[in-house]
Parts: sequence; structure tokens; C-alpha cells
Amino acid sequence: MLAGVFIAGGMDVLANPEPRAKLAKPVVHRVAAVIPFAPSDPKAAVALNAAVQIGAGTMLAAGILSRLAALALATSLVPTTLAAHRFWEFEDPALRARHRIEFLKNSAILGGLLVVALD
Repeated sequence: MLAGVFIAGGMDVLANPEPRAKLAKPVVHRVAAVIPFAPSDPKAAVALNAAVQIGAGTMLAAGILSRLAALALATSLVPTTLAAHRFWEFEDPALRARHRIEFLKNSAILGGLLVVALD
């Protein structure tokens, strides 16, 4: 069940990467400045992230190298969450609340992934 959200989300991003690339742009540039091998093109970064989520999500669902798959998903979830759900930047209370919920949901999923990866 934990893997399904990553497989479905990754497939959605690969089918339509532009909206995610726009959201990811500030985070992609910060990461690329620190990690030399990270993609600097937002569209390439979200496509790579989606591929990792589909691959690792499939591995987790199939029970293949579950700890490694969970660790890969946890690693991919952090920049995804920071790019898409920066709730503290929204002035509109409804948008702020929606993104805060998404941020907290992703944080809970991250916790579940860490339990799988480290247990």
C-alpha cells in the first residue's frame, strides 16, 4: 500500500512533467548547486525523480530489496515535498492549510518509509 502512491504519482509526473517542473525549479537549482551530478534542468529532475519513484515503488511493492527501495523513496520524497508543499510561503489561508496538510502527509509517509528502511 505504501508503494502505490509512488508508482501512481511517478507515472502521472512522467505523463505531464511541466507543472511539477515549474514547482521544482527553485529546489532543483539549489540542489544542483550543492550536488555536482544532480540535474540542473527542472524537467529532467522531475522525470528522474518520477523514474526513481516508479522503480523503487515497484520494488517495494514486490518485496524486492525492500529496505533499499524504501530508502530510495524516502530520499526522493524530501525534495519533492520541499518543492511542492512550501506551505509557509502562501498568504491565502486555504492554500496554506492545503499545502500544510500535504506537507504533513508526506512527512508521515517519510516516517513509514524510514521504518521499512531501518527496521
